Amino acid sequence: MKSISNLVNKYKNISAPVKASLWYTVGSVINKGIALFLTPIFTRILTTAQYGAFSIFQSWVNILIIFTSLNIFLSGYQKGLLLYKEDRDRFTSSQLGLTSFITLCFFAIYLMNIDFFTRLFDLSPVLMVGMFLELLFMPALEFWAARQRFDYKYKKYVLISVSVSVLSLVLGVVSVISTTYKLEARVFSDVVSKLVFMIPLFILIFSQGKKFFVKEYWKYALVFNLPLIPHYLSNYVLNQSDRLMIGNMVGKSEAAFYSVAYTISTMMMLIVTSVNNSLTPFIYKSIESGEVKNLKKVTAPIIFLMALLCLLTVIFAPEVIYIFAGKKYMDAIYVIPPVAISVFFVFLYSLYSTIEYYYQQTGYIALATTLSAVLNLVLNFIFIKKFGYYAAGYTTLICYVFLSFAHYYFYKKIVREKLHKNSIFNDRLILVISLCITLIMMGLTLTYSNLIVRYLFAILIFVCVFVKRNDIIKIFKTLR
Repeated sequence: MKSISNLVNKYKNISAPVKASLWYTVGSVINKGIALFLTPIFTRILTTAQYGAFSIFQSWVNILIIFTSLNIFLSGYQKGLLLYKEDRDRFTSSQLGLTSFITLCFFAIYLMNIDFFTRLFDLSPVLMVGMFLELLFMPALEFWAARQRFDYKYKKYVLISVSVSVLSLVLGVVSVISTTYKLEARVFSDVVSKLVFMIPLFILIFSQGKKFFVKEYWKYALVFNLPLIPHYLSNYVLNQSDRLMIGNMVGKSEAAFYSVAYTISTMMMLIVTSVNNSLTPFIYKSIESGEVKNLKKVTAPIIFLMALLCLLTVIFAPEVIYIFAGKKYMDAIYVIPPVAISVFFVFLYSLYSTIEYYYQQTGYIALATTLSAVLNLVLNFIFIKKFGYYAAGYTTLICYVFLSFAHYYFYKKIVREKLHKNSIFNDRLILVISLCITLIMMGLTLTYSNLIVRYLFAILIFVCVFVKRNDIIKIFKTLR
């Protein structure tokens, strides 16, 4: 009981940003777990064509929301909460007004030529109505969630996000089993599960802000976010082009192998996203208050933790593949190491780009991501032909390393110009950790064919870290 009491006391003493980050991570892991649980259920009760159509529906939602919302609810909104801190309610409702206006314009264009867009999207008008309902009301949930994160409030956010996933699971299974219109049932069960929460939040935001249009706030959002559209689209290319090119150049089976490995490798993205969502308001507020000296101290252990978690994915890749995909996918284990380490570099570039977002240097962000996407397409075209689908994992790693260096360059430029400092993060520590995990990843890949050697290697790493923990702490202090 005493140990439990000590844990409770330690939890109470955790800072608000860390506590929020913890719970956002817990919520994300729960949601991802539910999503993984959903996959084998619906692959069994839906035909291949129906499941494929639902995947197409989700892909189009992810693409179109970039245009209908401009992703205003991301970093631009959080910066706006600082710029217009005395008028946050009106600012938020006007931002939602802008996304609603754009979405309704897109819907009007769709209604002008339904047959053309039916062929283009390969989705029936009924499904397109469901899509536009989601596109219209989704930003309300995103704005509300972003503001909760900004204020380090997590209880309602975690409750609602998990509730959406659970409702989608229950309503989806029941509705698909109960009707012959299984595709429509799956789509609308998912959309309705979200609308149950999104519509009340939509009404709440407008009732609090009472403004649909504010010229200054609309102008701010457009100037900030329009240059980022190439960035968001390029991100989509970085995440999806590998599988599409493997399918066309090598074969659909190989694309399936890569897809399984990629999905498992990037599960760490849940934690990365949650940590970044919590770090962003902390970094913004630190710059706003002039207390940037604390950023090195706060981010150093987080960077080390991200590296360790990515390495754990690499070490236990064979076991994870076996558990989630089965023996027939074991050949895909060699894709996991480079993609898992790519996640670490995703965290790094997100850390640097936060500074670019704060100072509204969105052109730098778009340039870096676009160049990285082009590099990804070129490398895939060259090396997938020569080395098969394994090459795509390493081209992904190269591109994210390039993206990290690009954002690092722009971040240094901005810090020197705006803060008159050489750096606000621990650059030497980041370099050391980046080199170490890349080298360790290569070593671990060579041990996959020998279970005993690999396990001994993993145990050796943990033993060395434990035995040398005091020396490691001293090194951290030296690098500060």
